[in-house]
Amino acid sequence: MITLTDNAAGKVRQLLAAEGSDDLALRVAVRPGGCSGFSYEMFFDSDVGSDDEQATFGDDSTVKVIVDAASSQLLEGATLDYSETLEQSGFQITNPNASRTCGCGQSFS
Repeated sequence: MITLTDNAAGKVRQLLAAEGSDDLALRVAVRPGGCSGFSYEMFFDSDVGSDDEQATFGDDSTVKVIVDAASSQLLEGATLDYSETLEQSGFQITNPNASRTCGCGQSFS
């Protein structure tokens, strides 16, 4: 299961509040594709499958994250962070299972 840093959990909480729906969770998935073989996918989802793994993050544990069983194996030990600088802002995934990543950081093998 992926772990969220406090910065990532705070940003997700902010984005969820903007959505205005209490039943949404952040779904993190790995899909075939991208220039290195697999790509990360993140979106808000209200459908939780019976084989999905779930975890909560943040100071108040209000940020719910769901990961499907196949993606969970590829995300074991991974960390989702959020940073905002003058040069760039966005989510970054650090994945110890990735033997190679592409230049954009959105795909791995």
